[in-house]
Amino acid sequence: MIEAISHITFIVRDLERMTYFLRTIFAAQEIYDSGAQMFSHSREKFFRIGGTWIAAMQGEPLGERSYNHVAFKISETEFDAYEQRVRCCGVDIRSARSRVEGEGRSLYFYDYDNHLFELHTGTLEQRLARYSESEAE
Repeated sequence: MIEAISHITFIVRDLERMTYFLRTIFAAQEIYDSGAQMFSHSREKFFRIGGTWIAAMQGEPLGERSYNHVAFKISETEFDAYEQRVRCCGVDIRSARSRVEGEGRSLYFYDYDNHLFELHTGTLEQRLARYSESEAE
């Protein structure tokens, strides 16, 4: 039986730049730095964000952008503060998709290697309830 997501890995050109990105926006805690040792495919760092293990490995990043993304849950009251953190990193912010009222707010942004992240204020239950209301109308 699946218990949870074990970890999420991102391939990045510059591990130090990714460290800055993860710490600045997500207040990520760095857990491990392989340094010159290579136990996996390349040099790597591990982080913890809200209980989730994030691995960053040095390598050739994504060649193009897509809508594939990782979303982290934040509270509505913290939305503006997180938006400022993202802007401090100087990364590209993507226009939010159109939404129905009541499904939460989202901030989409790319890291330096074309990975798309989302900060979202809603929950799955809220979204399903809102979609159900729309279908009934």
